[in-house]
Amino acid sequence: MKVLVPVKRVVDYNVKVRVKPDETGVDLANVKMSMNPFDEIAVEEAVRLKEAGVAEEIVIVSIGPDKAQDQIRQALAMGGDRGLLISSDDDVESLGVAKLLKAVCEEEKPDIVIMGKQAIDDDRSQTGQMLAALMGWPQGTFASEVKKDGDKLHVTREIDGGLQTVSLNLPAVVTADLRLNEPRYASLPNIMKAKKKPLDKKAIGDYGVDVAPRLSVLKVTEPPQREAGIRVEDVAQLVEKLKNEAGVL
Repeated sequence: MKVLVPVKRVVDYNVKVRVKPDETGVDLANVKMSMNPFDEIAVEEAVRLKEAGVAEEIVIVSIGPDKAQDQIRQALAMGGDRGLLISSDDDVESLGVAKLLKAVCEEEKPDIVIMGKQAIDDDRSQTGQMLAALMGWPQGTFASEVKKDGDKLHVTREIDGGLQTVSLNLPAVVTADLRLNEPRYASLPNIMKAKKKPLDKKAIGDYGVDVAPRLSVLKVTEPPQREAGIRVEDVAQLVEKLKNEAGVL
């Protein structure tokens, strides 16, 4: 069984994001970049499926600049078998990413696509759903547990009311939530081995897919600064301020 894992290069979650002075976007100059944390969870789950004898091959794919090879190599060091970079210096919207992944799926014919439920840079949380729709595959989103049972994939997903378990026919799309697993650290020997694993590079034009943007960014601004809190003397004063100043009662 083959597993395809898309990964995205994003600003490291420990970095405080800065807005460009002209408010056209986020300043990425000299900023530490990392693999999207939810994609890291997806890679770990794919590796665990392989270690359990469920999966035979793990293919890592990323859409982004040449430097995204670093994130692919990281995923290969965690246990991926080979990588594919679809080179693009421009930001590709969710629908464009889903179309490119559809083209990759038609070439690779994976049994499972596991990806992060969302990227921490744009928080769109829609690429997995779009891919499943384009492929006509079942989907298990926001997964906190994945189990293979015969020709079925049982996915426990986190919903507003608690947990829901769905049974999916393969091939299927799964999006990983935070509590699915704890990603491993790649060991130094595996990092060295990853440098020798195959990594192909293609251009968006090789797939003949229209990834023209449907959205345009008008302005990017910092969130407003939080105001300092105040102390109240008693419950009556608290209620009065909530009612007359905060307007929440």
